Amino acid sequence: MATKKHDTPLLDQLESGPWPSFITGLKHLASDEDQQYAPMVNSLLGQLEHSYETRKGYWKGGTVGVRGYGAGIIPRFSEVSSKFPESKEFHTMRVMPPAGMHYDTKVLRELCDVWEKYGSGLIALHGQSGDIMMQGISSENVQPAFDEMNEMGFDLGGAGAGVRTSMSCVGAARCEQSCYDEAKAMRMVINNMLDDMHRPSLPYKFKAKFSGCANDCVNASHRSDFAVLGTWKDDIKVKQDEIKKIVETLGRKGFNDQVVNMCPTRALSLNDDDTLEIDNESCVKCMHCINVCTKALSVGDEKGVTILVGGKRTLKIGDLMGTVLIPFHKMDSEEDYEWLVELSENVLEFFADNALEHERTGEMIERIGLVNFLEGVGVDVDPNMVTHPRTSSYVRMDDWDEEVAKWNKRKGTAAAE
Repeated sequence: MATKKHDTPLLDQLESGPWPSFITGLKHLASDEDQQYAPMVNSLLGQLEHSYETRKGYWKGGTVGVRGYGAGIIPRFSEVSSKFPESKEFHTMRVMPPAGMHYDTKVLRELCDVWEKYGSGLIALHGQSGDIMMQGISSENVQPAFDEMNEMGFDLGGAGAGVRTSMSCVGAARCEQSCYDEAKAMRMVINNMLDDMHRPSLPYKFKAKFSGCANDCVNASHRSDFAVLGTWKDDIKVKQDEIKKIVETLGRKGFNDQVVNMCPTRALSLNDDDTLEIDNESCVKCMHCINVCTKALSVGDEKGVTILVGGKRTLKIGDLMGTVLIPFHKMDSEEDYEWLVELSENVLEFFADNALEHERTGEMIERIGLVNFLEGVGVDVDPNMVTHPRTSSYVRMDDWDEEVAKWNKRKGTAAAE
C-alpha cells in the first residue's frame, strides 16, 4: 500500500532558487517506495514542514549507543511522534572517514548498501569535523548497522565531551604543496586518543586537524583545538623561465596586480627582465604567490610543521584563531611523528585536568594565560607565540640589546662577545 505523502508548501519554496536543494534529495528518497526507508523520510518531510509552520524544532535528545562505546551516536527523538510516527526516532551515526578522505567506489557502495538496509538512505559527506554523517536510523537498528560498518573497517567518531573525529587534507597523496605526511600524523595522533573519543570524559570537545600547508584545506587553524599546518623554513623555489611565461600571459601589469601586489609583506618584486625577486626573510608563507604561479613557484626543501592551539568557532568569548605553540618542527623521521603524538597527548591531558566544564582549549588558555599553559605542556616561550602581530610602526627600541642578550642566554645560545 502506497504511503500517503505529506503536503509541503513551505519546503517546496526551498526548491525554487537556482541552487540544488536538500528538499529535492529528501523527496527523492521518500518517493522510492521499494525501499524500507521511504516512509521514514516521508514522515521526516512532514515534521520538517510542521516545524516551518510553527517556527519550532521538535527534536529532543536521549541515550542511544552501541556496545562498548559512550559516543558516536547523536540521539534524536521526535516530540510530535503521534503526528509523524515513522520518523519518531531519527538518530545520526558519526562514522570516522579514512585519512585524507580516500575512498574507492566499492567501499562507497558498501556504505550505501548498509544505510539503505538499516537507515534512511540520507548521508552527508562530511561534517565539520570530518564525520561521515549517517542521518536517520531507529534505536533498534543502530547496533546491527554499526556491526556491518565495523566489519568493513569503519569506526564511530566523536560526539559529546570528548575527542572528536579528525580530518587531514589529501596532502602528500596528491598535492605538491604538502610539507609532511598528513595522513600518517593524523592516524598516529588520533589512534593515541581513541579512548577519549569512544568514552568521552573531558570538560568539553577537543578537535585535532592536519593540513599540509598554509592553504589549510581542512580549516585547522580556526576550527580545531590542536592544528598541525605544514610549512617550510628555507627559500621558495623559483623557476624563472616559468615566471616569464606567466608574465607574458598576464602582462606585467596583470602579474603585478595578481601576484606582486597581493603579497601581504611586499616580499615580491618583478625585475626589468621579467624575473621574480623574493625577499624570503619577509615571506610569511601565505601561499598566495605559489597558488597563482604553481608551475613557477613551489615550497622549499626544509619542510616541517607549525602547530597552533585553541582555534574554535563562537562560544563563550567569540571566535578564536589558533595561537602558535610550535613555530617550526621538522618532520623527517619516525621520531618526529612520535614527538607529535607525545605533544598532542600533553595538550589533551592538560586540557582534561585544567579546563572548566563546557570550556574549549582556547578559552582555557585565555583564562589561565599562555605562560601557564606553556609551562603545563612543557614548551618553552618563543617570540613567535603571538595572538595578534604588532601593527604599529612606532616601536620603542630602548634596551633591545639587553633584552636580546637575556633571550639568547635563556635559550642557551648566548651571542658571541
